[in-house]
Amino acid sequence: MDEILRREIIRFIEPNIQSFHKKRLENLSSLRLVEILKRKNPYLFKAKNITTAFDLIKSLMDAHLSSQEEAIFGSFLEDLAIFICGRVYGGEKSSAEGIDIEFQKKGIKFIISVKSGPNWGNSQQIRRMIDNFNKAKRILGSRTRFSSITAVNGCCYGKDDNPDKGDYFKLCGQRFWEFISGDENLYIDIIEPLGHKAKQRNEKFMVEYSKVINKFTKDFSITYCNAEGSILWNKLVKVNSGKTN
Repeated sequence: MDEILRREIIRFIEPNIQSFHKKRLENLSSLRLVEILKRKNPYLFKAKNITTAFDLIKSLMDAHLSSQEEAIFGSFLEDLAIFICGRVYGGEKSSAEGIDIEFQKKGIKFIISVKSGPNWGNSQQIRRMIDNFNKAKRILGSRTRFSSITAVNGCCYGKDDNPDKGDYFKLCGQRFWEFISGDENLYIDIIEPLGHKAKQRNEKFMVEYSKVINKFTKDFSITYCNAEGSILWNKLVKVNSGKTN
């Protein structure tokens, strides 16, 4: 990959990674205590012998935020992959259901479903992806004259040393980034600009995170702990899993 394109990729990453941090902070600010109490498994935390309000709230918060951040960052990586593939091979965002990128090379049409990592779905979700691939192939096959249409599950990180899955190819980590860019080192080169001003942004996030932890711990203690300070697990389970009417 030439130096001009590398600079373009960096110029794309640095401002767009700000959006990730902004959404991450917005997600934190919009949280409500009852929401995280309803979304996570109270039985798990009881089984782990969590006995203090602070530890429970922190565990719930961290679990919730982790899953949210994966989704937000996954969208950013998808946009980055589309940008890179577009610049190198003229790839574009697909309008087909479940397909993220389309591009052609050497007479072959490639359709790509982008996922964050290799362990992204269960058998049913994988089956749905294959169905989307087959549907897209039928539609594109009736509109174009490509010698073949190849489906690819592109994973932004991780490894899979058996990429040929029969119905599609699964390209992970280095293989995926090289596939959409032609550069075997791109998977390493993008890591540095992803950290653009990360320290400052994370410090701002942690200030707000601490406020939310403290507030939620206080509110939880008032509502879900008894006078002696013990967690009222029965009350918590009712809020999480009890019938509403």
